[in-house]
Amino acid sequence: MKKLKLFIDNEWVEPENNEYFTSYCPATGEPLAELALASENDVDKAVQAAKRAFSEWSKLDGDVRADLMMKALEIFKKRKLEFAEWEAKDVGKPLNEAINVDLPYTFRAMEYFSNLGRQIRGNVIPLPGRTAFCYETYEPYGVVGSIVPWNFPLHIATRTICPALSAGNTVVLKASSLAPITCSMMAEIFLEAGYPKGVINIVSGSGNVTGEAILRHHDVSMVSFTGSTAVGRRCLKASSETNLKKVLLELGGKGPFIAEKDCLVDDAVNSLIIGFAFMQGEVCCASTRAYIHKDIYDEFVTKLVKRCNAIKLGDIMDMSTQMGSLIDKNQFEQVNGYVKRAVKDGAKLLCGGFREMTPPLNKGYFYRPTVLEVDNNKFECVQQEIFGPVVTVKSFDNIEEAIALANDSVYGLGATIWSEDYRTLIKGAESINAGIVWMNTNVMSKIEASYGGNKMSGIGREGGVVGLMEYLKCKNNVLYIGPEDNYYGFKD
Repeated sequence: MKKLKLFIDNEWVEPENNEYFTSYCPATGEPLAELALASENDVDKAVQAAKRAFSEWSKLDGDVRADLMMKALEIFKKRKLEFAEWEAKDVGKPLNEAINVDLPYTFRAMEYFSNLGRQIRGNVIPLPGRTAFCYETYEPYGVVGSIVPWNFPLHIATRTICPALSAGNTVVLKASSLAPITCSMMAEIFLEAGYPKGVINIVSGSGNVTGEAILRHHDVSMVSFTGSTAVGRRCLKASSETNLKKVLLELGGKGPFIAEKDCLVDDAVNSLIIGFAFMQGEVCCASTRAYIHKDIYDEFVTKLVKRCNAIKLGDIMDMSTQMGSLIDKNQFEQVNGYVKRAVKDGAKLLCGGFREMTPPLNKGYFYRPTVLEVDNNKFECVQQEIFGPVVTVKSFDNIEEAIALANDSVYGLGATIWSEDYRTLIKGAESINAGIVWMNTNVMSKIEASYGGNKMSGIGREGGVVGLMEYLKCKNNVLYIGPEDNYYGFKD
């Protein structure tokens, strides 16, 4: 069984208390690796290493930092299948998904942000009176703490650490204790690529100890966190109680999906299915509230149920498997609890709603794609993030009603509209309160474009130029070039 220590200052080090925890495959229950359980002091060592490295790293030319990232990318690509297999096993997702989604997104983040980091520039600001030369520059924050979730460890880790490093920050990375293996393994890539000591440090451990230590450390200047809204609140609280560090949050969602009567029904149905069943529904931007026009409702729902029942759950290492296991027993109980309460509240179960127990699937937590028909937008299953393969469906009469239903949520991450009328699409996108609106497609997240939410779905944006700039602070520089500066009119 693999054993992974802490990676601090380019060294693999034992945790202070010599304590380790085991990561298991959610699909089979087999133990995969032992990982170091970092204490508060271990986190401090990682932060101090990053702090020491910052001065030199931040002053390097962007080209030098970019070339190192590109070297790491080439090393990474040679180990693509190896990392994909570990990612699939650690998360419980199909290998096919890890190979064709997780790793390509990981590689693209490294390539995109390394090249974008070569082009960081400032602005010259014309001031009234022409008595001063004013220019803005952008500088890295310092030590960035990156705390990533268990659903896409490599993709989300590189979506945060690559812009942070390209901008000249140093990093302390922590993955979820539920799927920490591949993030720790990434240290091998950066070490082989020749990154300087302390630039990237990777620690593993619990959120309550290791994660909290990063959040509360006075020498951490910025924290990037992806995860639940509840923990996002803790990030803000920790920041306010320490050094007012910048906090970038990508949190929960409850994505609305609107299908107008003129949409291409077959395509829209397929779009909804990937929107709520991809990665077992354990996706923040998942489309989990479907609003279907009354004129196509019956046809749409009939096709939706038929196709959901045809999705293949199976051995995650089989390339034909389409859905894997929920991450653990707690997640299964949460998802199943929501479904049971929904039926009790009056929702109609159209398909799914149970754990697949046919051997060997009984060793994991494979949950059938579930469709709940509702007539009340206030049901718990409609308002709360379930984080599993569960979607609610409800009919609507007109687009204004659909928009109102879509906005009736504390979340505002992703939203989807299907129509053949571009006016409906554009006006609908303008009216929905969300960070991302997909029109005639779904869950299309590309590193070249911004990603993030409104309301309780987060603060700030990742991806694209906007995502790089999140890791830079703006400085205003003013050089006076006017006549004698004697405001008070002194005469000596």
